[in-house]
Amino acid sequence: MKELIGISVSSGVAIGKAHLHTEKDFPEIKRQGIRESQIEAELGRLETAVARAIEEVRLLHDHAAREMGKEHAAIFATHLMMLEDDDFMGQISSRLRETRENIEWVVYDTTGTLAQKMMSSPDPVFQERAVDINDVSRRILNHLLSIEKVSLADLDRDVILVAHDLLPSEVITMNRNHVKGILTDMGGGTSHTAILARAFNIPAVLGLSSATREIRDGDTLVLNAATGEVFVNPDQKDLERWYRILAKQNKRMNELSRIRDLAAETKDGHRVLLKANIGIPDEAETLRQFGAEGIGLYRSEFLFLNPGKSADEEEQLSSYNRVLNAMGELPVTIRTVDIGGDKIIPNYLGNIEKNPLLGWRAIRFSLSMPDFFKTQLRAILRASVNGNVKIMFPLISGLEELDEAICLLEEAKAECRKKKQPFAENIEVGTMIEVPSAAMIADILAKRSDFFSIGTNDLIQYSLAVDRGNEKVSYLAQPCHPAILRLLKTVIDAAHEHGIKAALCGEMAGNLGMTVLLLGLGLDEFSMTASSIPRAKKVIRGVSHSACLELAAELLNGVSFMANNATLKAWMAENFPKG
Repeated sequence: MKELIGISVSSGVAIGKAHLHTEKDFPEIKRQGIRESQIEAELGRLETAVARAIEEVRLLHDHAAREMGKEHAAIFATHLMMLEDDDFMGQISSRLRETRENIEWVVYDTTGTLAQKMMSSPDPVFQERAVDINDVSRRILNHLLSIEKVSLADLDRDVILVAHDLLPSEVITMNRNHVKGILTDMGGGTSHTAILARAFNIPAVLGLSSATREIRDGDTLVLNAATGEVFVNPDQKDLERWYRILAKQNKRMNELSRIRDLAAETKDGHRVLLKANIGIPDEAETLRQFGAEGIGLYRSEFLFLNPGKSADEEEQLSSYNRVLNAMGELPVTIRTVDIGGDKIIPNYLGNIEKNPLLGWRAIRFSLSMPDFFKTQLRAILRASVNGNVKIMFPLISGLEELDEAICLLEEAKAECRKKKQPFAENIEVGTMIEVPSAAMIADILAKRSDFFSIGTNDLIQYSLAVDRGNEKVSYLAQPCHPAILRLLKTVIDAAHEHGIKAALCGEMAGNLGMTVLLLGLGLDEFSMTASSIPRAKKVIRGVSHSACLELAAELLNGVSFMANNATLKAWMAENFPKG
């Protein structure tokens, strides 16, 4: 048995046969010289291949727009832009005339060099563009070489898909009913594959480096997406153990589904709300099956990471409306764009910074570009007539930023009124508490806010001076640190003193032990990955609020995160002995 370790980008266990999706049938591209008299004929072949590729991509674009929305269709709009771009095709034509080499080689070498430059960039947005270039290049070469590509849409049996990398067109068109898991050599948490795997609830492990070399077609695979582990051809004993784990997982999900429509209420009648975090509209369509009571965090960044330009007002409006239509009367909290920091700002919007986590990001970025910001605010306002929308401002560090953001929101409202565009006049506006300064003046910010949402990922990072992406110090990012618990209590108490609710949308919300602790700290709303909601609800319904209050009081007096972690672990083991 082989064991491979990769990057966990979703959750769940999958067992099945490997379907190796590689370019093994793609012939080696040979480099050959041509005569000058053949140049025009080669250019004619290129023109024909590009025309056919454009026709294919247009069909894919229309399919994606119809089935999955404009956000995913934008991937193919980018491919069309490449295929129809005079400069891009001009490079290939010029190279052909200069080198007098066969057009297959010129396309292969020119696009390969460009993609390699993109892949060498530290910017993940540029790395994604390399995938797009490879997709377009391979499509042209398929037509030049008269290759009929095997489509993942034609899968007729359950498989675990194994690939070096998956092109955007392959991910969107694959037969999701038969893809039970995904493994790739390349990719990470921000790739198209990762985003879609989470949206479609498919267990996936990416960044395995050697999966296509270590795994053969038809191998038996066990994929544990939660840990990033992949087991190749386990022996019968191990396989039976994993089938038992999978059966327990399915049984647990079936049990949890039975409480889907029950309230998130403790045994002694204390009620809280459980909402979901989403990043793309597709995810909204699956939330009800997990019992989500709304969306506590809609990350709008996805709309602004396409190459060349951000989504305009009408594209944003369409995206927001899709989510609202899926959620009906349930509340949807849209966080205004939070790029910068660890979310790279596209080059068309700004320059790379030396210290981005402390730099031009989130609300600071938006306030420095008021026209850009008001475009988003107008789109959200216009969408508000179609559902229950709330607006949330990220990374507020002081009252000045909050007041300026509210002022721009009022300007956006005035612009909508001038154009006679209706919107909900009573739309709620919330403040994200993500930095220590905001937590310490929560009583001041509460007077200008309709609700708080605590972003614990950043609050922990900034309060404890820990880069959570740095493996050397990430172990210090401890949610049970006494300082973090005291900050949380300060924020929640300030919210309640001023008659507003306190929500939390960081990773802490989905941790079952922390769910109990947060109940004791007085949190009103939890927002988490949708698949975590049923388990959180089961825990909430299995405890008394009075017991949670006692636990929180004990941990607030704790002296270290190690002591608090031990106390919480023991409490959970005693009250939930079967996990």
